[in-house]
Formats: sequence, C-alpha cells, structure tokens
Amino acid sequence: MDIEGYAKRGLLRKDKSLDEKLAERILEIKNISQKQAREIASAVIIEAKATLDPKGEILKPISSGVTMGDFGVGSRGMGDFYTHEKIAQVIGKTSAVVDSSHLDDSGVVRAGGEYLVVTIDGMHSRLSDFPFLAGFHVARAALRDVYVMGARPVAMLSDIHVADDGDVAKIFDHIAGITTVSELTGIPLITGSTLRIGGDMVIGQRMTGGVGAVGMAHDLTSRIQAKPGDVILMTEGAGGGTVSTTALYYGMEELVDETINLKFIDACEGLFDAGLVEKIHAMTDVTNGGVRGDAKEIARTAHVKLVFEEEKLRKLVNEKILSMLDNLEIDYLGVSLDALLIIAPPEYSHDILECVRKNGVAIDIVGKVVEGIGAELIIDGKSHDFTPRFRESAYTPIKKLVGEKTPRNFDVMKKAVDKAAVQAIEKKRRVVERLKDV
Repeated sequence: MDIEGYAKRGLLRKDKSLDEKLAERILEIKNISQKQAREIASAVIIEAKATLDPKGEILKPISSGVTMGDFGVGSRGMGDFYTHEKIAQVIGKTSAVVDSSHLDDSGVVRAGGEYLVVTIDGMHSRLSDFPFLAGFHVARAALRDVYVMGARPVAMLSDIHVADDGDVAKIFDHIAGITTVSELTGIPLITGSTLRIGGDMVIGQRMTGGVGAVGMAHDLTSRIQAKPGDVILMTEGAGGGTVSTTALYYGMEELVDETINLKFIDACEGLFDAGLVEKIHAMTDVTNGGVRGDAKEIARTAHVKLVFEEEKLRKLVNEKILSMLDNLEIDYLGVSLDALLIIAPPEYSHDILECVRKNGVAIDIVGKVVEGIGAELIIDGKSHDFTPRFRESAYTPIKKLVGEKTPRNFDVMKKAVDKAAVQAIEKKRRVVERLKDV
C-alpha cells in the first residue's frame, strides 16, 4: 500500500480525519501499536505536505490526465504499443544501431567492431507471491530477448524491489530462480540492485524487479529485416510468466510445470552451433500481446504484411496449456506463448526445421511475409483480421472483468498522451540547453 499516495489524496480533498484513517490503514498491515501507527501517519503527512505542490520545471511533473490502467499500458495491446511509440519519440534519434524506435526486443550499439546487445525485462507483476517462479521466467525472458537479435548472451544482471513488510527471504528465493537459468545455460548473473519499494512509504509484501542481459553478435536478426518472400517459422510454446499466472489464479497450479523448460534457448543454441543464424532475417519471441502483438510490431517496423495459418499455429502450443486457454475462453493468439518466431528466406527453411528438431524442439512453417501492411490470419482457407486488441487476452479473473475492448474515448486519451510526450521533449530540450550554457 502506498501510504504517501494515500496521504496526498487525503490532503488534496482536505480530509480532516486523515491522521486517524491513515493510522487505521497502517494497522491493517503492520503489527505495531496504535501509538506507533499514529506516529508513522503523522510523519507521512508531514512529508506529503512538503512535496504536495512542487515548484520549478524539473520538480513539477508533467501530467496527461490519463492513467496507466485506462490507457492499457503494460497490458500488451493497442494502448501499450502506442505508449512505446511515444517513449521512442521522447528518447529521440540516437547513435544506436537498434533503438526504441525499432520496437525490437533489445537495443544494439557497436562496440569494438561487434554488436553489443542489451535488454531488460520486468518480472510478471502477478508473480510477487512466487519469487522463484518470477525469477526463473524473467531470467529466461531476458536471455530470449538477446538471442532473437542474433546475439549470444554473455551476462545477466538483476534488480529486486521488495516492500517494507516483505520477508528478506523473497530476495534469495527470487535469485535462486534467476540462477537456476544461469547455471543451466552457463550465463552468469554478475551484478544487481536490491531495494525496498518506495522506502518507508510503501507498506505490504509486494515484490517487483527485473533482469537484464547483455550479449555479443556479428550479425543481427532485428525485425526491420523481414522481407516479402520470407517464410515464418515458429517453435513450440508452453508460455512463461503469463501462462503461469493464468494457471495459478484459476486454481490449476499443476500446469505451471509445463512452463518450466529451456526449449527456446535450446533451439537458439542449435541455430548458432549450425551457423544458421546468419541466414535468418529476423527473430522474435512470442510475448508482447501474443502472436497478434508481435505480428503488428514486425509489420509496422519492416513495412510488410505477415500472413499466418491458424491451424499450424495451434498445433505448436503445448496441448495442456492450449486446453486450459480454450476452456477459459482465452485467445491463445493474444497471450505470451514464449515460442520462437523466425523469419527467413524459404531456401533455408529446411535446414532450420531440421536443426531445431534435432535439438528436441518442435517447429513448423506457420506463414509467410508478403507485400503490404498489417497482418492476416488464415482459418479454413478464409482470411481474417489479425490486429491486436486494446489489451492482450484477458488471462485472469480480474483481467476478464476489465475486458479487452477499446475504450470509446481512446482517441481523446491519445491526444492527451501526445501532448504529454511533446511536453516531456520540450522539458528535456530546455534543461539540456541550460546545462550546455553553464
């Protein structure tokens, strides 16, 4: 619970009983005396008052009036993709070989004649109560993001934040999950950061954090290299953090075991060992909003159209996981399957298929790249629209309640977000100019 935020909301509405209410909220979580709770509440209110109305350009935050939840940020759909485009706009043009504007899995710069590939992945927010699982899946996700750029990972780093009342053992459990992947792949976890969420101002046991990875490459397989005439291949997928979350919050925890594997990494290592990575135009992991989301991002970045065969996609989803998703009416094409998507010239498809299968991973050709824009899905010979929804497939009870439909005021919200991005760019420009003049 964010007690600083609670205090500031109370101050803004001039709540005369704020001290008492805040103390009650604190006692709901902390096992302390009423006197101690009142003392904490009083101190929090003093600090909240001091920072309630900051002055000056650097301190005063930019506001759009649009919340993260309303706009679907982090929900791997239209609102999330739009926000990431704005992030790239705020960052601006860089000297990187691949930066945020490419909407790729990692960023790339040149270093010593080679490509240095860097990525960061946040742990799944709903796995806070399952630190080991969170660590395993976020570590695997970070490594995937390096592999799909045509790079071999060389190191990992972690960032862990646990709220004030969280057990210290959460850190160790989480690290154990990360280093399980590390020990099995030989890619060391070499550094990191451990902090409390919000310091003294966030109480409870919530945990969050992320894992980063660094890799080196001679050739890149970024999305922008997809070309008309290429074929699309996909490996088997059983999901990761998202599918684990679905299983846990629908009472099917036995299915979590289906997600504990390194098949994605086995497939990539096989392609590297066989010298096939240099024959591949583009790779990605099926995560952000599922195949739907990845198809949109690749098509937009490479200015091509992607055509998928639904029947072949379906056969590559783990049977138990697919059954769960179908029974829960969750669109399997709109959630993270953690499969490897490969886009390559057709003359290399046989070698790729043979190589991956030799490494014990199922794979098939699931589509093609053609001239045009966007993506389409072929079902029983008929073409269907394949655009992502406003949010990724609703995969927990609360997500089903929130829904996937685009809000009626989405265009209005986009304009407000556009304005906030421009304000951030202007703020950056003014501060840069001021510092240059010093």
